[in-house]
Amino acid sequence: MELLEQRILHDGTHIGTEIVKVDSFLNHQLDIRLFNELGKEIRRRFADVEVNKILTIESSGIGVAAIASIYFDYIPVVFAKKTSPNTMTEEFYGAPVKSFTKGTVSIARVAKQYLSAADKVLIIDDFMAHGEAAAALANLVEQAGGTVCGISAVVEKEFQGGSKKLREKGYRVDSLAVITKIEDGKIFFRRDPE
Repeated sequence: MELLEQRILHDGTHIGTEIVKVDSFLNHQLDIRLFNELGKEIRRRFADVEVNKILTIESSGIGVAAIASIYFDYIPVVFAKKTSPNTMTEEFYGAPVKSFTKGTVSIARVAKQYLSAADKVLIIDDFMAHGEAAAALANLVEQAGGTVCGISAVVEKEFQGGSKKLREKGYRVDSLAVITKIEDGKIFFRRDPE
């Protein structure tokens, strides 16, 4: 998605050859006009799929998932929690997830009442590196007996292998901006749509 790629080049920064920082519009401050375009594009790319629920993980994926829901006729958005709040007194599905940027492992949790075997789920991930968050979310859907209809990442670092691992497991993965490498102070994108 050229609009997103241009925004990454203009407002994003990179740290070394592994980390891309997009805090000014995606992960800390949210550009809702851009999110609206992202939501439209996610819907366009998954127009051939019947989806009745969107699943993401707190917190950076929530904004994009909420806007995307509008283009899927306002279907519910569920987000996995990374900690066990006192208010989560019901049974939950849980799966370990390792954060590439934080170097931590947490348990992604969704209350059982929000995922079921009847659910056809689109997973939305703000940033895909090794695919850990998306794999954990897919695990939660499968624990519930639901169907993972696809995984949409806003930004993917292809060189870290997450989408390849997920595709090898049989998931449909479609990322809006795919970074192939960071080299000599430049970010390179894969321009061809999947």
